[in-house]
Amino acid sequence: MPRSERTREYSWNQSEENSLVGSIVQEEGHIYSLAATNDLLFTGSDNNHIRVWKNLNEFSEFKSNSGLVKAIVICREENNKVFTGHQDGKIRVWKTSHKNPRVYTRAGSLPALKDVLKKSVKPSNYVEVRRRRTTLWIKHSDAVSCLSLVEDQGLLYSASWDRTVKVWRIHDLKCLESIKAHDDAVNSVVAGGSCEGLVFTGSADGTVKVWKREVRGKRTAHSLVQTLLKQESAVTALVTTHVAVYSGSSDGAVNYWEMGEKKVLKHCGVFKKHRLAVLCLAAAGELVFSGAADKKICVWRREGRVHTCVSVLTGHTGPVKCLAVAEPSGGEDEDGGDGRLIVYSGSLDKSVKVWRVPCHHM
Repeated sequence: MPRSERTREYSWNQSEENSLVGSIVQEEGHIYSLAATNDLLFTGSDNNHIRVWKNLNEFSEFKSNSGLVKAIVICREENNKVFTGHQDGKIRVWKTSHKNPRVYTRAGSLPALKDVLKKSVKPSNYVEVRRRRTTLWIKHSDAVSCLSLVEDQGLLYSASWDRTVKVWRIHDLKCLESIKAHDDAVNSVVAGGSCEGLVFTGSADGTVKVWKREVRGKRTAHSLVQTLLKQESAVTALVTTHVAVYSGSSDGAVNYWEMGEKKVLKHCGVFKKHRLAVLCLAAAGELVFSGAADKKICVWRREGRVHTCVSVLTGHTGPVKCLAVAEPSGGEDEDGGDGRLIVYSGSLDKSVKVWRVPCHHM
């Protein structure tokens, strides 16, 4: 069973404003995915388990038979339904019991079995995938690497190592579209946010692409409008803020773009402090967080177009695979009036660490 360790300690290179306030250490299972909502934290690992934590204590646990849990998102508009993306290419849907919020049961899969059966009778619904194998266009043929929600549109995006991005309608779990997005594995997809109608994808082929979403009746149609980056290093992570798009790469660099004239994104710079690959990104306000294979988390403060590394969060003994940021809903008065963000970091050292970082850093 996992154990919860409530500690308060400080890394040697941090000011007391940045504190490690707790750790969740699992006996088994490396942490590959995180999602935070309200007072709950969801963690996914390579032992097929999704665990739910409240105040650093285990609140609930449920298990999928679809292998490593590579992505988790929470749909608030659908009574906090949980979507998980897995190594076997499946997306699972979970819901809580009305009688007991600690009990999670599977509410479906994407694609739904009825849609698979319906599509399978028509030969034109099959597409060729690697190794001369065919599969239905509504199914991922390789691991689901990332999930992204656009709740106001009722859409879920899934990125996969099969080089595609698929678009799902949340209320009935139907696959609306499959986008042949890249020439190699798609590692990240970000939809929604401040760039309304745009979807960003990052791939092992070294590119970041921008897609424009159009809703046509009950369907969606996405068209490629811009390629932001072409490089040898794989793109491993993406995040958007109210003013910029950031991408992390296997060479340890973070590139960023801003919206320019005629709604064209313009490259504005690159910053680098990690020695190894950036594996995850998160952002809140004027802060950007990068987690990497060098076991560190860099906190970047944005001032205009200048990004300064104001802190390095240390303590993990394995690569930092995922990050999640919870913003205080009450602003400066929340959480004792100290105006701090809660940052969660998941690592291949089998732990999740919980940090407090000032919203207006230094």
